[in-house]
Amino acid sequence: MPDLNWGHICLAAIAAGIVGSLTDWVFFGMLFHSKYMVYPEVWRKRAGGEGAQIAIASVAGLIASAVFIVLCAGLNLHTYPGVMKLAVAVWLAGSMLVIINDHAFMKLHPALIFSHGLGYLVRLVVSAAAFMLLGR
Repeated sequence: MPDLNWGHICLAAIAAGIVGSLTDWVFFGMLFHSKYMVYPEVWRKRAGGEGAQIAIASVAGLIASAVFIVLCAGLNLHTYPGVMKLAVAVWLAGSMLVIINDHAFMKLHPALIFSHGLGYLVRLVVSAAAFMLLGR
């Protein structure tokens, strides 16, 4: 992968990370917000608030976006259909598998399956678009 434009890839990853953080806020924070407290015993409570947890999740999302963009570049994908197919494949094989397994074993409101699944799909689509617009 020495012929990759790492400056463009980093720019795409940063853009995808910023936009992805905003979409995460919508799908994981706002959409069905009241459903998180249907089973309050499921959630960790921190004395200092949720700031550290949000920071960890934001960094993890940035890393996920960056890895997806590097994967697109490494696979030499340069068409919108190609990167979008990869986004859907990663979503189905990775994100949705984890979400469905979590919801099978944890007491969570079913609406959260929808919002979490859609949130991860949007993050991957944003990352694919960032790669196509900035990463090549």
